[in-house]
Amino acid sequence: MAKVKKIPVRQCLGCREHKPKRELIRVVRSPEGEISLDAKGKKPGRGAYLCPALPCFQKIRKSRALERAFECAVPDEVYATLETQLSDVKIEETQS
Repeated sequence: MAKVKKIPVRQCLGCREHKPKRELIRVVRSPEGEISLDAKGKKPGRGAYLCPALPCFQKIRKSRALERAFECAVPDEVYATLETQLSDVKIEETQS
């Protein structure tokens, strides 16, 4: 009998839906306190996941979900940078 491989599931901070880890984008707070997108999912630090959809990102920004997940203040410049990186990731996915 073939062994069924377990698929890791994570919850989006915006829509609160459980989805396979590969479908979500990881936002990471490094040990130095820098917040960035982690496309590969391998960067060290505390991670939070979100859907690659703009409405989910907007909901996260409005509800300050990243601040609660990372237990630190997230400046507006970081949100702007994440939004730019998120749009870049979406463009790369559509071209692939």
